[in-house]
Amino acid sequence: MSDQSPRLTWRDGAIPVSTRFDDPYFSLENGLNETRHVFLDGNRLGGRLCDGFHVAELGFGSGLNLLALWQAWDVSGQSGRFRFTSFEAFPMSATEMRRAHEAFPELAPWAARLQAAWEEDPSLAGLDGVEAQIIIGDARETLKTQDWQADAWFLDGFSPAKNPELWDQGLMAEVAAHTKPGGSFATYTAAGFVRRGLETAGFAVERIAGYGRKRHMSVGKKSEVTP
Repeated sequence: MSDQSPRLTWRDGAIPVSTRFDDPYFSLENGLNETRHVFLDGNRLGGRLCDGFHVAELGFGSGLNLLALWQAWDVSGQSGRFRFTSFEAFPMSATEMRRAHEAFPELAPWAARLQAAWEEDPSLAGLDGVEAQIIIGDARETLKTQDWQADAWFLDGFSPAKNPELWDQGLMAEVAAHTKPGGSFATYTAAGFVRRGLETAGFAVERIAGYGRKRHMSVGKKSEVTP
């Protein structure tokens, strides 16, 4: 549908940029390394991954975060499968996704499988190797209908200054409600209103060193004791 178009331009022929939000889909410096630093390391996934581990995400975009997680999972030698649920309002076409993935040749084996499943069904119900679900629509409406709690969250919407809808207090409260006790989040932003919203929602929030030119990012953990 036309109102769900991501409206892309391409910087240097390789990096997708949303003209809707005037923001790139991943770091102009090294998108894969930023994903690893912010989302994988920020959630301390290296010591947490196990069969059935559930990662949820706001902002699927090009699928880069899923690919980085999938690669890390396979390299770690885990048995079983992890679960990945992501929310996306403006899904890329299969052609756009393939073009975006060309920037990350080391992810090619996983990218090829993701691209094939995406072209067949963007919900990713047919993705082999991952229990994946991409929920298309406004996360402010779709998240509250879900009946699960995730172990970790990747909060990866466009810049809070340009896409505040994906960072508002109500949505952050739903993120917390859909996080297991002791679960975590990580995000590239250290915007004050985002941190305050997550704290109000029930996370202990910490500002730590960001990636590259971004001085700070935010991570947090939900109390292991439910009120």
